[in-house]
Amino acid sequence: MSTSSTIKSARLKRNITRIAPFAIIWLVTGWVFLLIEVAATGNENPNPDEAITLTLPVFIFASLSITIVGLLVGTIELIWLEKRFSRFSLGKKIVYKLLIYMVFMLVMILVNYPIAASLELGLGVTDEAVWQKLSQYLLSVTFISTIVQLSFSLLLSLLYAGISENLGPGVLLNLFSGKYHQPLREERIFMFLDMKSSTTIAEQLGHIRYFALLQQYYDTMTNAIIDHQGEVYQYIGDEVVISWKLQKGLANANCIRTFFAIRHAMQQNHSRFKDQFEIFPEFKAGMHFGEVTAGEISALKREIVFTGDVLNTTARLQGLCKQYNTDLVITAELKDRLISNAAFSFRDLGHVRLVGKSGQKQIFAVEEV
Repeated sequence: MSTSSTIKSARLKRNITRIAPFAIIWLVTGWVFLLIEVAATGNENPNPDEAITLTLPVFIFASLSITIVGLLVGTIELIWLEKRFSRFSLGKKIVYKLLIYMVFMLVMILVNYPIAASLELGLGVTDEAVWQKLSQYLLSVTFISTIVQLSFSLLLSLLYAGISENLGPGVLLNLFSGKYHQPLREERIFMFLDMKSSTTIAEQLGHIRYFALLQQYYDTMTNAIIDHQGEVYQYIGDEVVISWKLQKGLANANCIRTFFAIRHAMQQNHSRFKDQFEIFPEFKAGMHFGEVTAGEISALKREIVFTGDVLNTTARLQGLCKQYNTDLVITAELKDRLISNAAFSFRDLGHVRLVGKSGQKQIFAVEEV
C-alpha cells in the first residue's frame, strides 16, 4: 500500500471510530425512550391525530433515521464545529452548540415526520392527510416531548465529544471498556519530541504569547501524528510524547515518517509562525521501543499510564540530539526492526552510556533523503 493510501486509511479509520459512538448514543437513547413510552401506554397511541402509531415499518424507519441523525451530528461536530469552538469552555461549547443543533433537529423533524406518517397511513408523502397530521403534531405536547428527547440525546453526544476531546481519541473507550483496568504488558514505540531553545523563546514571548505558540505548534503537528497512526500520550510543557503499538509504528516506518511529516507541516506554516510570533519553532526527538506496563491510575483523576525502562531511555536519547548535532536519534534495536526504506538514511553515532543506565547502547541519527 502506498504512503498516500496509508494516510487516507488512517484518517478514515480515525473518523469512523470518532463518529460511530454518536450513532450508538442516538440509537440507544431513542430505543430507551421508545421502550418507556411503550411500557407507559401499553403500545396504544393515545393521540392518533398527532403522534405516529408504532408499527414494524415505522420502528425500522425510526431506528435508521435516528442512527443517521447521530452520524450527521457526529460528522458536523467533529469536522466542522469542533475547531470553531475549540477555545470556549466546555459549558459554553455545550450551550452554543445546543442552539445550533436545535435548528438542525427542527429540520430533521420536518423531513422525517412526513415520511413516518406516510408509512403509518399508507399514503404518499405529498398527501394532504400527511401534512395535516404534521401541522397538528407541531402544535402538540407530543412535539415538545420529542424535542426534550432529542435534546437529551444531543446533550449526551456533546458531553461525550467534550470528554473524549479532553482525554484523547480512544482513551475514553478504553476507560469505559476497562481494557486497562488490570495492568497489561505491551510492546510500544515512544518518541519524545522537544522544542529547541524553548526557555529562550518563552522569555522572548512572555507567558501568554508563548502559550499561544504552543497551541499552534501542537495544532500544526496533529495531522502528521494521526496520518501515521500515532497516539499522543502526554503533553509536558513544550515536549510531546507520541506512542505507537509496535506493529503500527513499524508498518511503513510510521514512527520515523511521523517525525519528518511534522517537520514538513511546520515548514509549510513557517510564514504563519513568523508573522504571529516572529520566531519559528524547531524541535528534536529521541525514539526507542520496548515492553511497557499499561494500566489505569485513579487517585485524584483517572488516567491510562505507561511505565517501563523504554520511557526513561527514550527521554535520554532526545537529550543527545544537541551533542551529536542531529534532530532525531534512535536506538540500534529500533533501526534493526525497521524495514529498509529509501526515504531515510541512518548515521551510526557509536555506542553511548546513557545517564543512569548501566552498559552502553548503540544509537543512530536519522535523516530524510
